[in-house]
Amino acid sequence: MAAAHDLTLRMIPFLDRHLVFPLIEFLELNKVYSAEDLSKAKYDLFSNSNMVDFVLDLYKKIHNTEETPEEFVEKRENVLTKLEELQKQVQEFVAILEKPEVIAALRNDKTQNLQYLKENYNLTEDKINILYEFGQFQFSCGDYGGAADMLYHFRVLSADNDRAFSASWGKMAADILTGNWELALEEMQRMRELIDQKSFASPLHQLQQRNWLIHWSLFVFFNHPKGRDGIVDMFLSPQYINTIQTSCPWILRYLATAVVTNKRRKNQMKELVRIIEQEAYEYKDPVTEFIEALFVRFDFEGAQKKLKECEDVLSNDFFLAATQEDFMESARQFISETYCRIHQKINIKDMSQILNLNQEEGEKWIVNLIRDTRVDAKIDFEENTVIMNTPITSIYQQVIERTKGLSFRSQVLASAVKKRAEAQSQPIENAH
Repeated sequence: MAAAHDLTLRMIPFLDRHLVFPLIEFLELNKVYSAEDLSKAKYDLFSNSNMVDFVLDLYKKIHNTEETPEEFVEKRENVLTKLEELQKQVQEFVAILEKPEVIAALRNDKTQNLQYLKENYNLTEDKINILYEFGQFQFSCGDYGGAADMLYHFRVLSADNDRAFSASWGKMAADILTGNWELALEEMQRMRELIDQKSFASPLHQLQQRNWLIHWSLFVFFNHPKGRDGIVDMFLSPQYINTIQTSCPWILRYLATAVVTNKRRKNQMKELVRIIEQEAYEYKDPVTEFIEALFVRFDFEGAQKKLKECEDVLSNDFFLAATQEDFMESARQFISETYCRIHQKINIKDMSQILNLNQEEGEKWIVNLIRDTRVDAKIDFEENTVIMNTPITSIYQQVIERTKGLSFRSQVLASAVKKRAEAQSQPIENAH
């Protein structure tokens, strides 16, 4: 079942290969696929990168050999030569930038900075591009911290907007891979602004950029302390929910988990349910089916079955494994609240089964729920039931309330008709 609901293959086209690596490592740790297949996948992923020693270790493991092919020796020498050459050029450049008089002279105006560096130190745009090239090279070697620094300096100085845009993607990836979640969040927000403001050759190109940002942002949202607020705000915004519905409906799993586990976002459950219902023909998994069973069909048995499946799906999802406990707890609370709104007398044994708990755990859960949510209910321990003290509105009162609403709407409609009639008669009077 874990492999059936694994989304890694769907995500790979939207991720940099270095970002795919932690996902494959997680799959290997959880034994979702065979270790041999995953080793081959890692080898294919990095075979043309500059991580020569890492790729060589994979090669030896796959082919069960200790011999080092000549091509690896040659590639390693080429990588080290190129690295030394770029380091030398960059050191000269950085030495100039670190001079106190240069730091004092640099301003927010990139054109003015370039002119100053060219006139005083003969540093042209081409020489500034060395920072970009070196940052890219370091990233390809797996030196993510060094890459982040170089790409940051390049972006600050370069007037080449397209390269600076590319450097921003690299900087965000490097911050994610070093686990610097505060900086990664800043870079993600920056990328969102750039994508919204940048003039793209076609709407399809902008859609592609948003697709990438959605997938890259999962690393940030499920690791940053405030991530689950951020994912709900971003993914439910019009541009991004449209992108999800158009190109990557599987992202609904992550949005649904964030809404379920975030008690402050309960009010957005209604919108989420509507979207999941719309996309059910296109994508579904135990997480989205749980929400559909509970909030669309009020099928408590169906919700119970899907909740069991959710436990397995979440534990085998790289991004959601850490949310599993929160999700199960919050999901049970949603089931309880929905069940209590519908029923006046609740059998604790039946309720415990729906919550996938034994009777003793179920009793404790229900007692805590009544205490924590201040539900107006009492427990009858003799009959082993919960009695809800929900005030019932009489049929007469319901008719009165609806009549009041109908009367108000009729007045509004009559007023609107009167105003339109007066507006239409005005030109006729003026004509006379």
